[in-house]
Amino acid sequence: MSHIAVFGAGSWGTAFSTILAGGGNDVRIWGRRQEVVDQINAGVNEDYLPQTRLSERISASTDPEEVVGDAEIVVLSVPSQSLRDNLTGWAPLLAGGDRVVVSLMKGVELGTTKRMSEVIAEVGQVPTERIAVVSGPNLAREIVQQQPAASVVACADVASAERVAAACSTDYFRPYTSADIVGAEVGGAVKNVIALAVGMAEGMGLGDNTKASIITRGLAETTRLGVALGADPRTLSGLAGVGDLIATCMSPLSRNHAFGVSLGQGMTVEQVQAEKRQTAEGVKSCASILELARHHGVDVPITEQVNNAVNHGHSVQNMVRALLSRARKHETD
Repeated sequence: MSHIAVFGAGSWGTAFSTILAGGGNDVRIWGRRQEVVDQINAGVNEDYLPQTRLSERISASTDPEEVVGDAEIVVLSVPSQSLRDNLTGWAPLLAGGDRVVVSLMKGVELGTTKRMSEVIAEVGQVPTERIAVVSGPNLAREIVQQQPAASVVACADVASAERVAAACSTDYFRPYTSADIVGAEVGGAVKNVIALAVGMAEGMGLGDNTKASIITRGLAETTRLGVALGADPRTLSGLAGVGDLIATCMSPLSRNHAFGVSLGQGMTVEQVQAEKRQTAEGVKSCASILELARHHGVDVPITEQVNNAVNHGHSVQNMVRALLSRARKHETD
């Protein structure tokens, strides 16, 4: 049994905490809002996972130092664009010892185009061998219902990956290990953008042929970008790549998919943001992913068109026309 700290009381942070508790660990969650912390200490998180009873092994606090305590593993699950600011205050709690710091976040930082593990290493002063990434087809609602699922724990250090995998292994959640952090993070970030595109297509009333085409070509541009950054292309064909991509693009439980559907139905970004209470990471990350791809000379046409729709006011109809009017080429180029 271990003590594990989880920073982030949202849907995925709470759902992952239930996995850790199910693996026999005592889990303390840091929450920004006292009302959410109070709910968790009462055994629920109605704001993010309504009608779900939490394990007695899970507790919560607004005090980061209290949450970390003697934790052997620290899990970070906050919106990707807020990670840097949060880490500025948390960094002293992460330094030293042999704690493994785990990223559940799936985004690329605006302005720096850094992946989340890079932000953790830079701001948190955490050695690379103590940074792990968990990524896969893991929709929070299905996880807390204990529906069978698998994921990838990626870390440069095999022993650290195994520590995290052991902590989150249950009879319904199967973690695999990998050394490819880049592939896991690129797959997790770009799939949110592709899910926005699939959602937009669905919102426009387009069918499965269209959605399957977007998913497949989305995987192609995800793999191009990952390989350019040093990823193993096999990672993008696995759970952290195509697995996560399918779940996020096709499920109504996916925040990015649902956001895209609303855009496809004619709502503006501002209107959807006002209606949705939870973060759709692809909305924030599409611009930084596009910038990162351009810096490395990688063609990412779906990401480019999603960015045009989200950040430059282009209509979703323009997105479809722009993608279909591109010059023909060999599929595997």
